[in-house]
Amino acid sequence: MIDSLARLRDDRAMTVLSVNVNKIAVLRNSRGHFLPDPLAAALVCIEAGCHGITVHPRPDQRHIRTEDVVRVAAALPAGIEFNIEGNPFAPPRAGYPGLLELVRRTRPAQVTFVPDGDGQLTSDHGFDLVRDGERLAPLVREFKALGSRVSLFVDPDVRDVGRAADIGADRIEIYTEAFARAFVAGDSHKALADCVRTAEQALAAGLGVNAGHDLDQRNLVALIAAIPFLAEVSIGHALISEALYAGLASTVAAYLAALAEAACTAKR
Repeated sequence: MIDSLARLRDDRAMTVLSVNVNKIAVLRNSRGHFLPDPLAAALVCIEAGCHGITVHPRPDQRHIRTEDVVRVAAALPAGIEFNIEGNPFAPPRAGYPGLLELVRRTRPAQVTFVPDGDGQLTSDHGFDLVRDGERLAPLVREFKALGSRVSLFVDPDVRDVGRAADIGADRIEIYTEAFARAFVAGDSHKALADCVRTAEQALAAGLGVNAGHDLDQRNLVALIAAIPFLAEVSIGHALISEALYAGLASTVAAYLAALAEAACTAKR
C-alpha cells in the first residue's frame, strides 16, 4: 500500500500526510495518568516519515489538552508542519484558552476551522459558507495575522465553495466521512464525485484542497487518484487503529522476551 501511494504523485509533490494524535490522548485520559503520551506518539510518527502532526483540542478537554498542544508545538523538528483544528467560535473556558490564544502561543503552520461543539462525538459537518461567512471573515484575518495558513472544514456538497476564498481562507478541508462509508459499502461513485466536484471548484477559486475524516489505507488511494492535486490528508482514528494491530504482535513478543530474561535471571 505504501508503494502504491508513493506512485500517486502529480507534477509537484506527493500529498502531505499529517497524523492526528488525538486518539493517543483519548487512551491516556481514560486512565487519568500520563501514558500513552501524545508527544511521544507524534515523534514516532515523524521518525517514520510523516510530514506533519495534527491536534484538535476541544474546549471540554476530552482528548488533546492545552498543555499537550504547547508541548507538541515546542518539540516538532524543523520542516514538520503543525496543524491545529478547532472551532473559532468557541469561547475560552477553564483549561481552554480559546483557539486564537492557542495559536498565538504555538504559531502552527496551519489552523483548520471546524464547526464542532460539545454535543458532537466527533466532527460531523462542515461550515455553511453562505450563513457563516460574515462571522468567519474577521476571524480568518486574525489567525492569518499570526502567520498561520487557514483552512475551512466543508462538506463535499457545500454551496459555493469559492466563498471560502472570499472569506480569506487559504484552503478547504473536505469532510470525507460520506465517501469513506460509501467505499466500505462498495458504492462510492456519487460520494467520490461530490468530493471531486468540490475540490475542482476550490482549485478554480485559488484555494488549496485538504481532506480528512475516516480516511484509511483502503480508501486513500482511490481518493487521491480522483483528486491528484490534493495538498494534505489529516488521518488519526484509522491510522492509530491500524497501528494497534500492526504493532501488537511485536509488542507481545517483546513482553515475552522480557519475561524469559527475568526467569533466567531468577535462576542464577
